[in-house]
Amino acid sequence: MINAGSSSLKYQLINVEKHDVLAKGICERVGTAGAFHKHGIDDNEVVIDAEMADHNQAMALVLESLTSGPTKAIDSLEEIDAIGHRVVQGGSYFDKSVLIDEDVIQKIDELAELAPLHNKAALMGIHACQQHMPGKPMVAVFDTSFFQTLPPKAYMYPIPYEMYEKHAIRKYGAHGTSHRYISQRAAAFLDEPLEDLKLITCHLGNGCSISAIDHGVAVDTSMGLTPLDGLMMGTRCGSIDPAIVTYLIDHENLTAQEVNDLMNKKSGLLGISGLSNDLRTIRTASEEGHERAQLAYEMYSNSVKKFIGSYIAVLGGVDAIVLTAGVGENCEKMRRMIFSGLNSIGIELDPEKNKERGYEREISSDDSRVRVIVIPTNEEYMIARDTYRIVEQLG
Repeated sequence: MINAGSSSLKYQLINVEKHDVLAKGICERVGTAGAFHKHGIDDNEVVIDAEMADHNQAMALVLESLTSGPTKAIDSLEEIDAIGHRVVQGGSYFDKSVLIDEDVIQKIDELAELAPLHNKAALMGIHACQQHMPGKPMVAVFDTSFFQTLPPKAYMYPIPYEMYEKHAIRKYGAHGTSHRYISQRAAAFLDEPLEDLKLITCHLGNGCSISAIDHGVAVDTSMGLTPLDGLMMGTRCGSIDPAIVTYLIDHENLTAQEVNDLMNKKSGLLGISGLSNDLRTIRTASEEGHERAQLAYEMYSNSVKKFIGSYIAVLGGVDAIVLTAGVGENCEKMRRMIFSGLNSIGIELDPEKNKERGYEREISSDDSRVRVIVIPTNEEYMIARDTYRIVEQLG
C-alpha cells in the first residue's frame, strides 16, 4: 500500500488473508535537505538519514529495506503480488477502486486541479512503482469514490448550473476510505447490518470531515469541491463566507493563489491560536490561560457540534455517531466538549468510558438514546483489501 505525498512516501506491506502488517514506514522530506526514512513496526522501527532527490529514489530505498538487512520482511519483490495506491480525487469518473492503466493515470492527472498536491503526488508514487516493479498490477483507491452516492441536492452548489456543466463544480468529499472503514466496523461493533443503521461518521484530526451515512449509503459529507470545505481544521479554515475571498483580495492586495494558501495553510487552529496546528499544543496552551488557544479549542468543538446537529436533521435521526483519527480517537476533552449539551437530543457520554483510549469502544452512557463509538481508522487495510479483491478477479 502506497500513500504518496508531495514530499513523503508512506507505505505498508500487508498480508490481507492473514490481516497481518508485515512492514511499514515513511520517507519524509523527499526532494529536500534533511530527508529521512522510518521503517519498522513498534519497537523495531529504525530511522535512517538518506538523500532522496525524488519519489523514485524513495521507492528504491523502501524496496531495499523490505528485502534486505535487519529490517527485511520478504526475500524478494516477487513476493509482492500487487500494489494499492491512495488517490485523493477521483472526480465523477470513479465510484469505486479500479485497476490502474494509462486511461486511469490520465484521469488522475486531469483531476489534479481539484487536489494538486495530492493527485500529483499519487502519480509520482505510481510512476515510481512502474519503474521499480514493472508489470505488477496496481490499484487506485479514491478518497472521493465513497461519496459518489450523494444525491444532487447534497452535492450541487447553488451557483449557476452551467458552472457545473462546464467545470464539474460540485461536492466530491474526501477521507472516504476512512469513512467507509469506520462505518463498516461500527456496524460490526453494534452487531447490526450496516443497511439497517443511520450513522454519522467523524474523521477528526489535522484534517477533518463528517459524513451522514443512511443505511450504508453516504448521503452528505462536509468536505466539498476540495478538502478545504466543511469543518475547521489544523490549518484549513473550513466553511466561511465566500465573500471573504474577494474582500481579502481587495483589502490585503493578495492574489487568488495567496488567499488560497492563506485559507489552506495558515488558518484553522494555527490561524486562530497563532501557535500551532496541533490540537495537543492548543490544549496545553489553553489550559495555561492562552486566550487565543482557548478560542481555537472552542471553535474546533463548536464546528463539529454544528455539523453533527445538521446531519441528524438530514438523516431524520441517528443510531450512532462514530469518531476516528488523531483527535477523535485520543482527545477525551475535545469529545466531551463536542457532545456537551446534546443530552436533550438523546446524546450523553459516560465520563469514565470517555477517558479510555486505544481500541474500539463505546463511550456513550447506558441511558444515551444515541450510541457514541470510537473506532481507530485503518485506511491502509481498506486499500489493501480493495487491491486484493480487484487483483483476485483478474485470475
